[in-house]
Amino acid sequence: MPEESPAPTVPHGLDSAKAHLVDALKEAVETTKTHLKEVLDESKEHLKSAADDLRGVAESKTREWSESAGAKTAEFRDRAGQTYGEGRERVRTLQEEGEAFIRENPTKSVLTALATGFLLGLIFRR
Repeated sequence: MPEESPAPTVPHGLDSAKAHLVDALKEAVETTKTHLKEVLDESKEHLKSAADDLRGVAESKTREWSESAGAKTAEFRDRAGQTYGEGRERVRTLQEEGEAFIRENPTKSVLTALATGFLLGLIFRR
């Protein structure tokens, strides 16, 4: 039978160095974990602050655009009202001028209306 070689023996100083190395690695891992957690928490705070700043700028711009749109709407409404008023006045003036012409020239107006009616009747009959 082959002889079994005895298990290698580790000198006492190597065991303590190994234990010291394991302890140092554990401490380094814990320190790194703590540092990474601090950095992560700090990063979260920076991101939250940046998000709050962005929200503030977005709200400010939204308010600014809303006010600008409101001003433009009021301006267009005023212009439309003014144009409507001018158009109404023109129509009223034309109506008054037409009525004055008819009162001054009743025969001419009646004959013109008859001729226009006759022509329109011919056109639409076809």
